Amino acid sequence: MTAPAHLDPLVIAGTPYASRLLTGTGKFTDLEQTRLATEAAGARIVTVAIRRTNIGQNPGEPNLLDVLPPERYTILPNTAGCYTADDAVRTCRLARELLDGHKLVKLEVLGDQRTLYPDVVQTLAAAETLVKDGFDVMVYTSDDPILAKRLEEIGCVAVMPLAAPIGSGLGIQNKYNLIEIIESANVPIIVDAGVGTASDASIAMELGCDGVLMNTAIAGAKDPVLMAHAMKLAVEAGRAAFKAGRIPRKRFASASSPIDGLVG
Repeated sequence: MTAPAHLDPLVIAGTPYASRLLTGTGKFTDLEQTRLATEAAGARIVTVAIRRTNIGQNPGEPNLLDVLPPERYTILPNTAGCYTADDAVRTCRLARELLDGHKLVKLEVLGDQRTLYPDVVQTLAAAETLVKDGFDVMVYTSDDPILAKRLEEIGCVAVMPLAAPIGSGLGIQNKYNLIEIIESANVPIIVDAGVGTASDASIAMELGCDGVLMNTAIAGAKDPVLMAHAMKLAVEAGRAAFKAGRIPRKRFASASSPIDGLVG
């Protein structure tokens, strides 16, 4: 029987989390839908675009923290919309001020507006600065195994390779790159970007990923709350299947029941 989630936690920077599904907070119709979907997903880490979401920097406006309170959720500020290392570092420092010294951040430095692929040179520079500045950095990156290892060596607490372009819903397009990253990693590997439906999340977990982060796949669904619930189950099922160990793939059939000792 699969161990309860609290006995198989996702550990980030020394802190255990019962859920391996991390969710975004953008693209929902309103804060109430954000709350309902987050609850249905069972997420414990929720990522917030500091440059686009009010978490207190705009007094008098609706505040995300009113529906996702920090005492219940770990708020993961991200640097979405940043295209230089300097902008990303500045955004993380602002988040630290707004969240009373909060150290855990999600770094992403984008290369262009069309593909939203990461600028790996700027990402490396920003990661080095933030780690030296005392941040616990979870970093969005490409699916390059060499780069992923370099980010780990810099001191990032989690590496988050894309499975496909952000918001594309194309699913896992890079299984062998992800496996290579996973097998050489000593920090959690969390798929970030590209998931479109529950089976995609399950495949990521079956490959051995430690978690999945998603936003568009939930917020863009016809029923975001129901999809959030589906994603929760998919991540749990994929993790259980990975730990259970799948049977080897074979080209030919094999009997489900033993044939030794059959009469006649």
